[in-house]
Amino acid sequence: MSAPEKHDLASIEILADLDENQRRDFEKSSRWRRFASDEQIIDQQSDSRDVYFIASGRVRVVNFTLSGKEVALEDLGAGQYFGELAAIDGRPRSSTVVALEDSDIAKMSPERFLAVMKMYPDVALKVMANLAAVIRTSTDRIVDLTTLGANNRVHGELLRQAASSATDDNTATIKPIPVHSDMASRASTTRETVARVLSDLAKKGIVKREKDSLVICDVMALEDMVDEVRG
Repeated sequence: MSAPEKHDLASIEILADLDENQRRDFEKSSRWRRFASDEQIIDQQSDSRDVYFIASGRVRVVNFTLSGKEVALEDLGAGQYFGELAAIDGRPRSSTVVALEDSDIAKMSPERFLAVMKMYPDVALKVMANLAAVIRTSTDRIVDLTTLGANNRVHGELLRQAASSATDDNTATIKPIPVHSDMASRASTTRETVARVLSDLAKKGIVKREKDSLVICDVMALEDMVDEVRG
């Protein structure tokens, strides 16, 4: 695919503390590419170690079970990055990454990425903070999978997706509307279960569907439903 017209990493969160000259040098040492929607960017278990920075677009991180079932782990958008694990520990990729829409992405060699972290401690601290967040999220998911029933796992996944958009008025808006198959993959259940749970929540007035979003009308009620089961 063609390279993006503008090679700009100003939106990348972990580079926010670099001055313009430092960031420009960072940009020049990166290789740019535009990935088409549904195009694979990283293959699970490959030996590549580059780190990728999303200037525009959106990607999905997925894993596959031994039986070939796809498990969606996370969606990433502009300003975020991925691929740092292999750059840090030198081991094969732990996940597959696929573009969800046309995406402009900068790719950096592992050697350069590690050098940047050594040169700029603020960047290294942000990378560590992101890795800590991944560990916490993974721990929560493991606990949910081993302690919650399918319905409550869907409730928990809704809460996770709503976390970034929660407001002081006890509501949250998830955009775009979650796809049932994606929710099922994340909650380790079926699309039918997801559809049934969302229908039940809608009848109780806890969620409502709008044109391009799913609104959580009562975040606290949803939290209580999960917390009650978690104990």
